[in-house]
Amino acid sequence: MARGMAWKLLLVGVGGALGAMSRYLLGQWIAARAAPDFPWGTFAINITGSLLIGFVLGLANTGRISDEARLFLAVGALGGYTTFSTFSYEALQLLTERSYTAFLGYALGQLTVGFGATWLGLILSRIGGAR
Repeated sequence: MARGMAWKLLLVGVGGALGAMSRYLLGQWIAARAAPDFPWGTFAINITGSLLIGFVLGLANTGRISDEARLFLAVGALGGYTTFSTFSYEALQLLTERSYTAFLGYALGQLTVGFGATWLGLILSRIGGAR
């Protein structure tokens, strides 16, 4: 593997680990303080991740941070923190490009196919776990 690719993988991997640990710690912290009738931790993580990816990629798009910083922060840390932030950014990019059909297909597809895949996964786990 080329040295450049190894360095990029390291940036993404370390960032991803830090993002995943941050997600876990923040989720636990919120769960200990919030009402149990709503997944407040996940909600807060998705919203803060969306805010942060907009900020980081806005800086990257204008050349104010390096490609390495973008990989570490956006792909690694925020990718480990939440993929909803990437979904939000990509959906908004489609709107910005006035690709309304693609936006609707992407947003509705993510939600409906995502829910369907989760449901199917649950069913398969029950079938596979049946004795």
